[in-house]
Amino acid sequence: MSIFGSYKGMPETGVDEAALIKELEDVARQEDAFWQTGKCSGTMYGGDPKVYDLIARIFRSYSHVNVLQRDMCPSQTRFEAEIIDMTLNMMHGDEAKTDGNEPCGTINSGGSESILCAMLAYRNRAKAEANITAPEAIIPSTAHSAFRKACHYFGIKEVVAPIDPITTQVDMDFVRDNINKNTVALVGSAGNYPYGTIDPIEELSTLALERSVGLHVDGCLGGFILPWGQELGYDIPDFHFRLPGVTSISADTHKYGYGPKGTSVCLYRDKSLRRHQYFMDPAWQGGTYLSPGIGGSRSGGLIAATWAVMYKLGREGYLQKSDAIFKAAYAMQDIVKQIPELRLMGTPSFCFSFTSDEFDIYHVNDFMKQRGWRFNGQQFPSALHMCVTGPQTQEGLVGEFGNDLTDAVSYAKNPPERVPASGALYGGQGTQATASDIDFERLTKRLIQYLDATLTLPE
Repeated sequence: MSIFGSYKGMPETGVDEAALIKELEDVARQEDAFWQTGKCSGTMYGGDPKVYDLIARIFRSYSHVNVLQRDMCPSQTRFEAEIIDMTLNMMHGDEAKTDGNEPCGTINSGGSESILCAMLAYRNRAKAEANITAPEAIIPSTAHSAFRKACHYFGIKEVVAPIDPITTQVDMDFVRDNINKNTVALVGSAGNYPYGTIDPIEELSTLALERSVGLHVDGCLGGFILPWGQELGYDIPDFHFRLPGVTSISADTHKYGYGPKGTSVCLYRDKSLRRHQYFMDPAWQGGTYLSPGIGGSRSGGLIAATWAVMYKLGREGYLQKSDAIFKAAYAMQDIVKQIPELRLMGTPSFCFSFTSDEFDIYHVNDFMKQRGWRFNGQQFPSALHMCVTGPQTQEGLVGEFGNDLTDAVSYAKNPPERVPASGALYGGQGTQATASDIDFERLTKRLIQYLDATLTLPE
């Protein structure tokens, strides 16, 4: 529960507006102070107060608008279509216009919904066009958990592909050997959340064409920065519609697109696939109902503000911000490589993860927390993940990272406690455990208790 306390029940009379605003502004100021240091992995991707001010101003004008009522807000049709068009342009949508393809997309509430929509479309297309009633999808173990959520929601069998422990990329032999008549989609990440590495999308594209299955590229994390990295000359392989086997891509505008939370784009190589995520109910007494995706009512403020940010930054703005982030990320990785007790996972770019073969890496995490750093914990194997964003590009931050990390390694080689205080699992210790050592049934019950607690006020 929040350190700022809580109210119980609906107040009998409204709270004084000035007091309410002051309270919330104080809370926001205290919470923002943490990520503004630049020591927080991911989460706040832009960190630019001018962009945040623009979002607030535009959102104010459209906060009351419901995109579902398009006859009342035709501006939203324009904003939505232009966001999709700009994203297609970034993902080389023009190169998908072969064999009569019409590249297109939808806007969703975040990366999870974009992934859900894509997987729903693959399932529905397989049923409609090939009468596949037991659909399967081959998903790398490093792919976002939203793919497992989609399989859980939509009755798709998840076939989890292992990764190469050195490259952290999906095992292509496993993928090749496990495609069958029920496979509706392959999945690759650009890049994956745990390690920031990019799966061999070109090989997946070739395989998808050979076996006539769909290929979804999850660019929720990297979609709005990797294309700019390519233009800037960084060593980033193709992962988008330049590859003919790529049939859909997810990319989050609320991450490196710097738009407001939560917005995301799901792109399709052709609108014939997008149609399979639509929902229509022509027989309802309330009138003919239709929606392009899972959501019904959607915020016009979020879409308008996303559109405004993209037009405000333009190609030049995205290139400048991306270059600063790549430079900071590679400089931080160089620091990790120079410390012999640490090992970088795979070959990442803007987002990276590191571990140690000499000690429990969570001792490093314990020390770095004391210096104000917030990393994301990985498991199987234990590792620490740093997603570099705008706040890390401030002057002097990379040097501070190097100094603190060097001290943290010294601490980890002779820690005061054998078992580190931090870990990758909620309420968990013993971070060196393997998946076979974990009682997942017991852990699941604890996670349910945690979720229940976060949604309930204390007595």
